[in-house]
Amino acid sequence: MKAVVYQGPRNVAVTEVDDPQLQAPTDAIVRITTTNICGSDLHMYEGRSTVEQGKILGHENMGVVEAVGPGVSRIKVGDRVSVPFNVACGTCRNCVEGWTSFCLRTNPIEGVDGAAYGYANMGPYDGGQAELLRVPYADFNLLELPPGTEHENDFAMLSDIFPTGWHGTELAGMRPGDRVAVFGAGPVGLMAAHSAMIRGASEVFVVDKEQDRLDLAVKIGATPVDFSRGDPAEQILEATGGRGADCGVEAVGYQAHDPSGEEHPELVLDNLVTVVRSTGGIGVVGVYVPQDPGAATDAAKQGRIGFDYGTFFSKGQRMGTGQCPVMRYNRHLRDLIITGRATPSFLVSHELPLERAAEAYDHFDRREAGWTKVLLRPGQH
Repeated sequence: MKAVVYQGPRNVAVTEVDDPQLQAPTDAIVRITTTNICGSDLHMYEGRSTVEQGKILGHENMGVVEAVGPGVSRIKVGDRVSVPFNVACGTCRNCVEGWTSFCLRTNPIEGVDGAAYGYANMGPYDGGQAELLRVPYADFNLLELPPGTEHENDFAMLSDIFPTGWHGTELAGMRPGDRVAVFGAGPVGLMAAHSAMIRGASEVFVVDKEQDRLDLAVKIGATPVDFSRGDPAEQILEATGGRGADCGVEAVGYQAHDPSGEEHPELVLDNLVTVVRSTGGIGVVGVYVPQDPGAATDAAKQGRIGFDYGTFFSKGQRMGTGQCPVMRYNRHLRDLIITGRATPSFLVSHELPLERAAEAYDHFDRREAGWTKVLLRPGQH
C-alpha cells in the first residue's frame, strides 16, 4: 500500500510499504477514506520530537472496515467507522474510568500511559495517512458511522480535533453563559471555540495572529483577537470591562511564540492566568512534552515551564491538562453532526489525494494563508 512516511525533519514521502495484517483476534483492518494532517503532526515534521525515521504518520482517520479478526463481534466488514486517535484496551483501570487517552496496556514505552497511531512516544502503531490501517481492540475502539459518504468532512474531525476542542472546554469547567478565551486558532482552537458556542457560551474570544484563522473564528460567531496588534490579555480585559473570561482554553502548546516568531513556552499560560477571572478554569490541550531539545531555554528543554504560578494560585484558578479521551465524547459529537447542530468541517481548506501529502505538509507547516486544515484522500487521484 501507499503511506506517508517520516524520513527526517521537514521530509515526508509517500512510499510503498507492506499492507497491515491482522495480528490478534481482536484486530480490524480499515480502508482509509479520509485522513487528516494535524497541527501536532508538525511537531514531528519540524524535528521537534523523538519520532523515528520510517514511521507511518497519521492519527486522524476514518474509513470502511475491510477485515476483522475472529474475536471481533460488534464491528462488521463494510462498516463505516471513525478511528479515535487513542489506542485503548478497554479493560485497564484508566479505560474503565473513561480515560482511554491514558490506557495502561497499549504503550510498551516505560513511563508513558496512553498510545496513538503514527506518533512519537505513543507506541509501535502505524498511522493512517495510508491506504489501510490496523486497529487493535476494534470492538472497543471503533465508532460506527451512518453508511455512505454524507458528512465525510465533518466526521473526519471526530478522531481527534473536535473531541479535543470539546475536551478543552470540559477541562476548563465551562458552563452555559460563560465568556471563554481560546488561545490558538489552529484546528483544535477553532474546534474549542465551536464547542464553546454549541455549549452555550455567551461570548468566545479567539486569539491568534493569522488572519485566515481569525476570519474562521468570526465565521462561527467568535470574537477575534489579533495578538500581533497588542497584548491579547489586555484586549480581552478591555472588551469585557475588566471582568475577563470565566474560563480559557490553551490550544497552542510548547512552541508558543510572540508576534516576531520568538518562542516563549510560558507565554500562553501566562496570558490565560491574567485573563481568566479568579476561581476560573483553564483547559490545556495544546501539547507539552517532558523533553524538548530544541526549546528556547534550558529549563524548557527539560519540560520545565516557568509560568506565573503565583498569580494562578492567588486567583484560586483551576487547570486541567492532557490528551483527549476521544471515546468520552465522539458518540455525542457524531450525533450533533448528524442533526446539524455541529459543523466542524467549516475549517477544511484543502482536500487532496494522498500522493500530495509532502506538498500539503510544507504549506501547512509554513502557515500559508488559506491552509487551515488539510484532508488527504487515499482513494482520490
